[in-house]
Amino acid sequence: MLDKTFWDNRYQTEETQWDLKSVSPPLKEIIDSLENKECSILIPGCGNAHEAEYLIKSGFTNITVIDIAPSPVEQLKKKFSKGEVKILLGDFFEHKGAYDLILEQTFLCAIDPLLRTEYVKKCAELLNENGSIRGVLFNVQFEKPGPPFGGSNEEFEKLFLPYFQFITFETCTHSIEKRKGNEVLINFRKKNIPTS
Repeated sequence: MLDKTFWDNRYQTEETQWDLKSVSPPLKEIIDSLENKECSILIPGCGNAHEAEYLIKSGFTNITVIDIAPSPVEQLKKKFSKGEVKILLGDFFEHKGAYDLILEQTFLCAIDPLLRTEYVKKCAELLNENGSIRGVLFNVQFEKPGPPFGGSNEEFEKLFLPYFQFITFETCTHSIEKRKGNEVLINFRKKNIPTS
């Protein structure tokens, strides 16, 4: 079961192969393109939150991160001890809030695929009017059982189109070498429809 115990064990045993030790090139590119430094940003399944670190260095002031695993959350409280990031230990699916932007980096591929429809609905629920979800998705089927869990562009279209307008949905050109051709860059704007 992919619960907090599972994920906390991964961090405690340092089985965190997805962690690039810094902000990924696609997410850096997205952050560099953002103009409003005061927009409210949520990073779900934040892990070691390299994206949050880069956001702070880039002058952003309204950042919230959430993870279900206690170990990385405790480390983040030490890393961001000045309170420059709101750090939450909890389940994304139970989170309450309102954001202009959700940054997606390896969270969708980490959750049980059966929760993906609920994930998209939750994103739409958490976003303000005209809010966006931006980041990368994995357009690949992994050989080993997940996590990470792969996906396809066709699946992503079915999942997101009911709730989001596609601004960008294309193969990522700034992936690290081992992910080249497998990442899809997304910029989806929330449709103004009821989410309940």
